[in-house]
Amino acid sequence: MDRAAYAERIAEVLAGAHGAKVGYPIGLCEVEVIRSVPVGSGLLRLTFGGPDLSGFHSYVPDEHVRLVFPDEEGVLRLPERDGLSLEWGNPRPVSREYTVRDFRPQARELDIDFAIHPGGLASEWALAATPGTRMYIAGPPGGVVVPETYDRYLFAGDITALPAIARWLEWLPRTASGWAFIEVRDAGEEIPLDPPAGVRVRWVHRGEAKPGTGDALEKAVRTVEVPAGQRVYVWMAGEAGWLRPLRRWVRNELGVGPKDYLIAGYWKHGVADFDREE
Repeated sequence: MDRAAYAERIAEVLAGAHGAKVGYPIGLCEVEVIRSVPVGSGLLRLTFGGPDLSGFHSYVPDEHVRLVFPDEEGVLRLPERDGLSLEWGNPRPVSREYTVRDFRPQARELDIDFAIHPGGLASEWALAATPGTRMYIAGPPGGVVVPETYDRYLFAGDITALPAIARWLEWLPRTASGWAFIEVRDAGEEIPLDPPAGVRVRWVHRGEAKPGTGDALEKAVRTVEVPAGQRVYVWMAGEAGWLRPLRRWVRNELGVGPKDYLIAGYWKHGVADFDREE
């Protein structure tokens, strides 16, 4: 299926009533770092380039790729191509999942924003990366396409979700309405965003509290009131434990059906490479 065919399928979902995942061919690209630029005080943007990106697919905000790293012995194991997918084998290659922040097919450039934190495998690698540093990137396996027919959109997350929320806000129709709640440490971690005029952005400062603790973000999100009769799409991501009560709130108090939300645990305290819950 070529890019035009994917665009046609995505257009069908955009005009429909509910979101749906559209699968892409899952590629494996060998790329190199072109640029490294801080984005606020909490994110680092690496721009990757290379001929392999000519076959990269990216269309919607909710897309993820896996960066493949050497194991503890320094051995780099790569997934193997198997038709339109990848076979990861056993032992499974060491990898970490990240949001596609932006892809420019004409320039063959891919942006990924890393949330910087001490001790993280990918975070430490990103801090040390310089132009020319090589990396293998797998995916994305597809993207969740969300119709433009909702009355309002609700986004919430911590700094690990900020790259995706930023892309969502750029991608939404300029006539869209809704809310975006983003938890950061302080004003230094806030970044410029491009939301539609009808989407209210609220930064929630956690101060010295550890990421994924406290209830300031949850309390902020719970102030949302959806006007009677309006349909809302909800997208939330962050620490898995923080999301648990909000899952219930979205289902039971907002009354949002399973086809009208995506809530993903991007990470979990004490767990490396957490396999996100949805």
